[in-house]
Amino acid sequence: MKKAMAGMLCFAMILGVALTVMVRDPANASGKVKIALIIESTVDDKGWCQAMHDGILQAERELQGRIEYSCSEKMKPVDAGSAVLQYVSQGYHIVIGHGAQYKNLMLEMAEEYPDVTFAFGTSAEIGPENVFTYMPQSEETGYLSGLIAGMTTKKNMVGLVGPVDGGDAARYNRGFVLGVQAVNPQAKIMVAHTGSFADFVKAGEVAETQIKAGADILTGSSQQALGALRTVADHKDTPVWWVGQDIAQIHITEGYKCIAASSYNYGAVIVTLIEKLDAGVRGGECIPLNFSNGGFVFAFNDALKDIYTGAIEQKVEETLEKFRTAPNTLDWSAVDYSKL
Repeated sequence: MKKAMAGMLCFAMILGVALTVMVRDPANASGKVKIALIIESTVDDKGWCQAMHDGILQAERELQGRIEYSCSEKMKPVDAGSAVLQYVSQGYHIVIGHGAQYKNLMLEMAEEYPDVTFAFGTSAEIGPENVFTYMPQSEETGYLSGLIAGMTTKKNMVGLVGPVDGGDAARYNRGFVLGVQAVNPQAKIMVAHTGSFADFVKAGEVAETQIKAGADILTGSSQQALGALRTVADHKDTPVWWVGQDIAQIHITEGYKCIAASSYNYGAVIVTLIEKLDAGVRGGECIPLNFSNGGFVFAFNDALKDIYTGAIEQKVEETLEKFRTAPNTLDWSAVDYSKL
């Protein structure tokens, strides 16, 4: 009888431990990982927000049914808290605030709900133990765009339409400058910022100003860049071109002006997040994106082969190979706009 009681007690203890593990880490217990995405624009903005949405869908395909995904669009940081609370109440394991503007919200929620993993980017910060950050080393993609711009321009004048001078946008812009200077040190680079990630109208106005000043190839990052591309596309009979920060730009109506583009492959971030969660790591790390770890992809526009076939294509391929073998090697922070 005593042996039977001891056996039952042992079984109960084991069951209790198992149930505790299930409560602490429901993702591992069920095999499903519930991911919520908070974005300020839409999943089809041909830019920043679509890139993350597409990355989650890619990870969903790659991990074959492990992900349950939901998204809240057009969420200003001041309004996003209610959406986060709803996801937490529904048992979501990972909540992503896609943009540095969500930093404070994610950190506040992480403190209040320590059993949920939160993530935001772009940021190189190391957050609390249940918060991940992610940082595209976008000087690499900017550098490729700069190589193409510097070798394509006929007027030795290029334009850069930035959102704000911070985060991955700052890295992309300065990488662009380095790329232009590497192949065409005589080229003049015009840099301007709209002050917004989503002001399409302002981006279009900046692009028009740069074109009137002589720029014959432009670039820009974040969702606001779509406004600049639309302005470039309005110059139908003028040899003014675009290099993009999202491959989706090649395939839209205005894409006939887009020579090439890079994209963030956020699928790499999502897969890493799930791998970390499976290993019991809930946060406290920054996940980088670069060409070496598959965090970036690049494509030329097949319809514009006459522009890039030959020296430009070769230079880009050589540079891509270098980035794949030696990531994080560009000293982007040394670029001083005042000396351009």
